[in-house]
Amino acid sequence: RRGKMAKSTQLIDNEVFRAFATYAAIVLLKMMLMSLITAYFRLTRKAFVNPEDAASYGKGEAAKKYLRTDPDVERARRGHLNDLENIVPFVGIGLLYALSGPELSSALLHFRIFTGARILHTFAYLIPLPQPGRGLSWAVGYAVTFSMAYNVLKAAWLL
Repeated sequence: RRGKMAKSTQLIDNEVFRAFATYAAIVLLKMMLMSLITAYFRLTRKAFVNPEDAASYGKGEAAKKYLRTDPDVERARRGHLNDLENIVPFVGIGLLYALSGPELSSALLHFRIFTGARILHTFAYLIPLPQPGRGLSWAVGYAVTFSMAYNVLKAAWLL
């Protein structure tokens, strides 16, 4: 029902909420994968920031050479940080949007575009693809989150 807030007991039956839960789970899992990618680069490049981690590869002075930064590790970390800065707001605003009673087709469009943009952003960051690919994928995802926020405010405050 367009424009009516969903009751908590009806959420599992609400198609928009189920769509939100699906796409939120996808982007959250993608964000969690970035932690594993960062760990993979740390291990394969033997580049650690904590002495106890470097100690696995040597003791004392021998371990100090592993306390360093690596460009691949830092690139993965920046991609993960960008996910945190964009996916967390999407989840919060997306939940409010899903509960604000949007049309299913509109909600699916928002959720799918955001998810696709974040996946593309990750590939653009890790490969790396030339700009403006990464910047555009970021901007598209950001615009989707703003669009959902606008729709929430429009529904809640009658803007």
